[in-house]
Amino acid sequence: MRDAENSQVLADSPFERVGGHPTLQAICERFYDLMDQDPAYADLRAMHAPDLSMMRALLPQFLAGWAGGPRDWFEANPGKCMMSMHAPFPIGRQTADQWADAMTRAIAETDLADREIANAMADVLGRMARGMARE
Repeated sequence: MRDAENSQVLADSPFERVGGHPTLQAICERFYDLMDQDPAYADLRAMHAPDLSMMRALLPQFLAGWAGGPRDWFEANPGKCMMSMHAPFPIGRQTADQWADAMTRAIAETDLADREIANAMADVLGRMARGMARE
């Protein structure tokens, strides 16, 4: 949530409550480490490029705007959302579940300022991921 007058991030936004950019970066680093290293996420990993550095940079930006922080990702991608960005990919239930599980683990394993909002974030992101499954 932003104040339209001065584009300041509101202090009670989920973005601020979880700890801002450093926390979202830590969550995403852990998420991509899990995806890259844990065989439980092999199908999910296979859907991604060999080099995850771009994804590691973009997902925290998306999450920041989505959680009420700076909207840099949305401003750089007008009219786009995660659903439209992933439409070309053959996402099945298994890979959607793997994404949701890896993100839930990453959030659980990261030190967050507000565990309640983090758990809610994990729940919503998991439902979003499973909503992308097309089988």
